[in-house]
Amino acid sequence: MSTYSSLLKTPGVARIIAAQLTARFPFGMLSLAFLLHIEHVHHSYGAAGLVLGAMSIGQAIAGPMTSRLMGVLGMRTVLWTTLVMCALAVTAIGVFVLPIPWTMAIAFFAGLSMPPIQPAVRTIYPKMVNSRQLTPLFALDASAQEIIWIAGPVAITFVSTQIGTVQGILMSVAIMALGGFWFIASPEVGRVRIPRSRRRLGAVLARPPVLLATVVGFLLIGSCAAIEAGVVANFGEGSPFAGIVLAIWSLGSLVGGLAFGHVPIGPWATARRMFIVFVGVTISTFMLGSWWGLSLTLIVAGLGIAPALAVLFAIVSASVKFSDTAEAYGWVGTGQLIGAALGSALAGFLIDGNGPVGAFWAASVFALIGFIVPALAWRIHPDLRGRDASPIPDTEPVPVQPS
Repeated sequence: MSTYSSLLKTPGVARIIAAQLTARFPFGMLSLAFLLHIEHVHHSYGAAGLVLGAMSIGQAIAGPMTSRLMGVLGMRTVLWTTLVMCALAVTAIGVFVLPIPWTMAIAFFAGLSMPPIQPAVRTIYPKMVNSRQLTPLFALDASAQEIIWIAGPVAITFVSTQIGTVQGILMSVAIMALGGFWFIASPEVGRVRIPRSRRRLGAVLARPPVLLATVVGFLLIGSCAAIEAGVVANFGEGSPFAGIVLAIWSLGSLVGGLAFGHVPIGPWATARRMFIVFVGVTISTFMLGSWWGLSLTLIVAGLGIAPALAVLFAIVSASVKFSDTAEAYGWVGTGQLIGAALGSALAGFLIDGNGPVGAFWAASVFALIGFIVPALAWRIHPDLRGRDASPIPDTEPVPVQPS
């Protein structure tokens, strides 16, 4: 804990972590808010999965592009523009009752305009701390973001079930606006300038660690999205237990991130963490009849989530130039969002056909493949033991006057 306390004493670190967590807090609420709202209005988890999938696909397409635009137009310009457009689109979904195709179109636009907070803050981090502190900072960030998934589901479940699903969506928009303003106004956002990348869009995926992080992120978040839908369906509309179980699951991830965040990152680090997730999710399929049994097994799964994400962030940072970090994180985010889209949609249809256990079957398969891929790719996984996770410096020719 002394490592984390010293990090938080570094000027600006505590503030930027708090600001970005607030700005991203709605991300832990919107999926569940839309799931509850669409199921309440249209009485179909499959329809809700399609809407969530449309939003996630929009985010996946936009991720690398908006991240790269921050190097061209500046962070604040991109963040302000996307924040306003996204808030308007999410509000429209909550206020207007529309056919599913129209709702999917608006959800797609909401995803397309989702502010690139995560790539922005992870690009800023290497400029705020020394190289020795960077890996623990990624671990602290991955752990702290679990607060979003602890408090978010509980808050949105309570408001949506006890007050109304429309009010739940509008609450998410209000927090998005407040947190977005705080983060964008932070001095660090205006101070850090991302160099314009000279490479074509997508070239950063040629780096094996970036591609590995993108694929594993896709599988990990696909598993998480299926679990979220399965937990909600298991307890039914109006039950407070769904939010409680999801919060306990996230608490397990928070504990795992803080406990294992200091462990050196070797070539098997990602595979080990994904195996923990797989074991916990698989056992959970047998615990759907008991909320406390399901909570305990999801804690096991959660112990691997934040540590796995921290490793993915670190191997990306250590493998690319600073000018490419925002785009690289954009691609990693795209992989995660495609996973969320596929996981939500697949879980929705499996729930309609097989009940809540169908969602957990999907989650278990995602997690199993998420273990197998890094296990097979251990040779291309960066070994950061004894190394720092700082980006590769950008270099360019320096003109020299002839003597």
